[in-house]
Amino acid sequence: MTAAALKPKPLPTQSTARRPVPLDLPYAPVAKRPLPAGRPRAWYVAHNRRLKAMRLAIALLDTGVYLPEQAGDETIRETARTVGVHPPSAVTCRMVRAFLHSAR
Repeated sequence: MTAAALKPKPLPTQSTARRPVPLDLPYAPVAKRPLPAGRPRAWYVAHNRRLKAMRLAIALLDTGVYLPEQAGDETIRETARTVGVHPPSAVTCRMVRAFLHSAR
């Protein structure tokens, strides 16, 4: 037998083992956990902006918008209204387009 055959299977990751993600509505909010304390305020702002941009990028992908060129500011803001998220700023819209670009 080879060494690869004797290697044990890895355990599921912590994120999949403890918090399964519902696949039927990927933009539905998951249970919130407290953020780590002691970080600078700018870190929390950037973190929440990334979460919002990722949520909007997933919702856009679900509606059939796959290219950054298809996702103008108004399209992203309309998707935010549909999903129930506050309208994003121009910086967040750019971040959403960056997520769409990196998904290709």
